[in-house]
Amino acid sequence: MWDWNYAAEILPELLSALKMTILATFCGFGVACVGGLVFAAAVRSRWKLVCLPAKGILAFIRNTPLLVQVLFLYYSLPQLAGISLSAFMVGIIGLGLHYSTYLSEVYRSGIEAVPKGQWEAATALNFPRWMTWWRVILPQALPPIIPIMGNYLIVMFKETPILSAITLVELLLTAKNIVSQSYRVFEPYTMVGLLFLLISYPASLLIQRLEKRMNLQERLPAAAGQTVKKKEVSP
Repeated sequence: MWDWNYAAEILPELLSALKMTILATFCGFGVACVGGLVFAAAVRSRWKLVCLPAKGILAFIRNTPLLVQVLFLYYSLPQLAGISLSAFMVGIIGLGLHYSTYLSEVYRSGIEAVPKGQWEAATALNFPRWMTWWRVILPQALPPIIPIMGNYLIVMFKETPILSAITLVELLLTAKNIVSQSYRVFEPYTMVGLLFLLISYPASLLIQRLEKRMNLQERLPAAAGQTVKKKEVSP
């Protein structure tokens, strides 16, 4: 049976671990955003020495499990390269690197949606390559893909229990430690599931609302343009 007193007793410890889970998620998402943009630019590069290795790295990371990648970074990397990182840093790098490969496709879709005339206009104005990306392409490519990136943020949050395999004291590992002490599994694991739900579900609703608002903003200029054309055509 559910013991409310026991649940209230372990709640502060779980909430403390939740902070670490959220921090790891946002830090990993930051790495994924930067890495995804780098991969997207590398794949579009004219130089094969940049393009082909980038495609190979993307294929390798996408086709291997996140758990294996995290374990490799934490246990094998110190032996192979002498680089020893904390579990938190490995978790951030592992999550960020893995999901940067997926965000690279999101960036690619946004970049390819920018009209070709924008590239041609930047070239005609003799903009440097970096200025074309920074001042012309990215400001138009990023807004439409923000809701998709938000969905990946939620997915990353739900993937953080994988980091318990490298002893990062996040939400699931904290629940496991509590269970090992009390031998009560019902309350800790149920509360972990509820905490994930209480954060993931409202966040998904916010992203859906953001997506609808952005779609509405895109439709309004188009509708206004059609109205102007009708007025021009009417006698």
